[in-house]
Amino acid sequence: MIGGSACSPAMLRTFVDDYGVQVIHAWGMTEMSPLGTLSKLTWEQSQRPVAEQRKLLEKQGHALYGVDMKIVGDDGQELPWDGVAFGDLYVRGPWVIDRYSRKDDSPLVDGWFPTGDVATIDRDGFLQITDRSKDVIKSGGEWISSIDVENVAIAHPAVAEAACIACAHPKWTERPLLVVVRRAGHEVTREELLAFYKGKVAKWWIPDDVVFVDELPHTATGKLQKLKLRDHVLPSALEDRMDQGGCPLVRGNPA
Repeated sequence: MIGGSACSPAMLRTFVDDYGVQVIHAWGMTEMSPLGTLSKLTWEQSQRPVAEQRKLLEKQGHALYGVDMKIVGDDGQELPWDGVAFGDLYVRGPWVIDRYSRKDDSPLVDGWFPTGDVATIDRDGFLQITDRSKDVIKSGGEWISSIDVENVAIAHPAVAEAACIACAHPKWTERPLLVVVRRAGHEVTREELLAFYKGKVAKWWIPDDVVFVDELPHTATGKLQKLKLRDHVLPSALEDRMDQGGCPLVRGNPA
């Protein structure tokens, strides 16, 4: 079972195809005591083509008994379960938090707990976390999933690890910037990586630039520290790009 951070599709395929290990995604929060969803197929889903099964198993799964969930847009209206629309994820249930210890105010909104995640829900009721609300990239009024952008990069054989973050843009407000650690003994250029995205994501999702670094900052549990990446790593890494027409990161003030 994998939780905390999503297993990339490339890693999931490697586990299954090379080692015969079944990956089961799960998602939840301490505030949910703690499990919310589990990615297990029903009998009907297990009869579908293998490619469809894998796409489902890449998601965080269906809600468990006692958990309700919904996604809402910027206007607070509930969005459809079509696997395409993504918005802020809200949950509720008898063991979902009502308030935090030593706090009088409740975080609930009309009985629903705002998780801080951005997600889609498909017609099967399978949840897929596309981002944390603080990490989603808002470009030209539309949202770009940093996780989806990272998953494409990680599938490249020369990439060991990747992080996608927003950088300020004078026209589009924010644009995706890819930060990459090369796999030992492999070489890949900025142009090769950007070309690798063609046909895999919408054209306007393709990062504006690529920065190569020796390592990415992580928390004690292995999650990417994107705040640290934005605040400390990128300003110095992009110093030589500021005046060369690269990603127009605002000096000292990443988006």
